[in-house]
Amino acid sequence: MSRKDLANREPVNCAVDKELNQKLIQLSKETGVPKSKLLDKAIELLLKSTKK
Repeated sequence: MSRKDLANREPVNCAVDKELNQKLIQLSKETGVPKSKLLDKAIELLLKSTKK
């Protein structure tokens, strides 16, 4: 499934904890930052914190 508007992005499908998802939705609403961008940042921070 390729979309031209997702040239530098890849769609993923995963299940997350309901409470975490609600907090993510709320943060997105409060900040105006899309959930996908918030998830990008969270993944970056996780990868940096687990680097040896």
